[in-house]
Formats: sequence, C-alpha cells, structure tokens
Amino acid sequence: MSYGDDYDDARAGSVPAQTRTRLPEDPSSRPRRPPASPGRSMVTIVAVVVLLVAAIVFANQARDDDGESSGDDTPQAQADPTSPTGELPVDGATNGIPSGFPQTEQGAQSAAANYAVALGGTGMFNPTQREEIVRTVSSTESRDELLASYDTDYGLQLNESIGLDANGVAPEGSTFVNRTLPVGSTIESYSDTTAEVSVWCAGLFGIAGLDSRNPVRTSWFTMHLTLTWEGSDWKVVTTEQSEGPTPVNGDNRISGAEEIAEAVEEFGGFTYAR
Repeated sequence: MSYGDDYDDARAGSVPAQTRTRLPEDPSSRPRRPPASPGRSMVTIVAVVVLLVAAIVFANQARDDDGESSGDDTPQAQADPTSPTGELPVDGATNGIPSGFPQTEQGAQSAAANYAVALGGTGMFNPTQREEIVRTVSSTESRDELLASYDTDYGLQLNESIGLDANGVAPEGSTFVNRTLPVGSTIESYSDTTAEVSVWCAGLFGIAGLDSRNPVRTSWFTMHLTLTWEGSDWKVVTTEQSEGPTPVNGDNRISGAEEIAEAVEEFGGFTYAR
C-alpha cells in the first residue's frame, strides 16, 4: 500500500484526505482493457446502422435497374373501364362521322359516344343534314323508324320556339350553339352482335346574341343507345335520353353573349370520343 502526494497535501489541510490502493499485479495475467468510452460506442453503433441502410438502398436500386421486382408484390389497381386506354381512334369516317369501330366492348362504347355527338349537334335542326346524320349512324332495319321519330322531335315548330329558321339558322348577328360532350360511357349489356351503351353527357344549347331569348346554357343528360353489329360497324337501333346525373353548379362567372359566340367560333368541337 502506498500514499501519494495527495495524502501529504491532505495532512497540510489543502485538500480532503484520500487513500489510493494499488493491488498486486498477477504476472501471468494480461492487462485489462479499459472500459470503452460511451461516446465512442454510440459512434460505432450509428456508423454500423448507416452502413446497413446504405447497403439496402444500393441493393434495391440495383434490382430496380435490372427490371426486377422491388419487393412490392401488391397488384396495381386495374384501370377504370371508361378511362382513356391509349388505343388509336378509328381511321375512317362516313359523312364526317367516325366509322369502322372494332367489334369489342370498347368499340361499342366509342361508337355510342361518337353517335351521341352527331345526334346532339346543330345539324339535327336542319332537315337535310338530319336525314344524312340518321342514315349514317342507324341500322338498315331501324333507319326509317328513327328518321320518322327525329323528324317529329325536330320540326319547324321547335326551330321557331328556339329562334331559328326552317333550316336551323340563327338570326344575323347571332350564333346557334348545340353541342353534346360525352363525359363517360358504360356497357349495360354486350354480345358480339348487340350492345346497350349509356353515355353520360354535358350539353351546351342556346343562341348567343344580344337579343337572344334563349341564351346558351348547360345541361346534363344520359343517352341510352342500343347498337347492332351490321356489316363491319356498330349501328344505332334505338336511342333514349334521360336527365342527369347533374353536378352542383360552380362559381364561375357567367360570360356574355359575345364572349360565348367568339368561343364557339374559335374552339371547334370534337368528333371522336373515348
């Protein structure tokens, strides 16, 4: 046992008394390593964790680059049946109306949407154009019946009530607007030869002009079309229309007649949908 300088200082009264004890060393034993510093241990743990994370990220990137799965085997949600598919539209047209739709469910929906646009346009208020439109989209069996039905619905009396002449022309200085805008479509029933399709539509209808009694307004409706496969295309057998579904009107500022007329002249309508 030995005493250090601290003992002498304690005796002098400068520091509290302390006792130091030195145990005898065993020559055969190795010196013990001093305990690791807590700070050094923490740094080591953090470094290991960082290296592990980096290795995992690198491995995942390598697998993704090779086109392999990243480990998420959850199947992706299927596209909605009325979502755009990226398939090319039809190449053909008859009397300005798209034709040559494929004999598939999507082809039937495409045909129905396009026929809704044609049957809901300004041409239906002109007797000559109306007959051409109906003959183009209708089946041979239903053609005469559809022509008679549409002639009854679209007649001179209707044109006069709107403010059009017998040929569906608006007064000078005014613009007649009648557009059908398909929002979506759905198959009600389908086979290789027949299809029932509903097309949800928004519509613009009225006369844009300072003295118009029927300003352009919007409407929401659903067209129900029964189609048949005839020759190499889908053709209309029957058509019906129901109101809605109608969303809540927005807070958009209502445009004036001149602005609406300019928009109709500037923005051409679409002839292909779906």
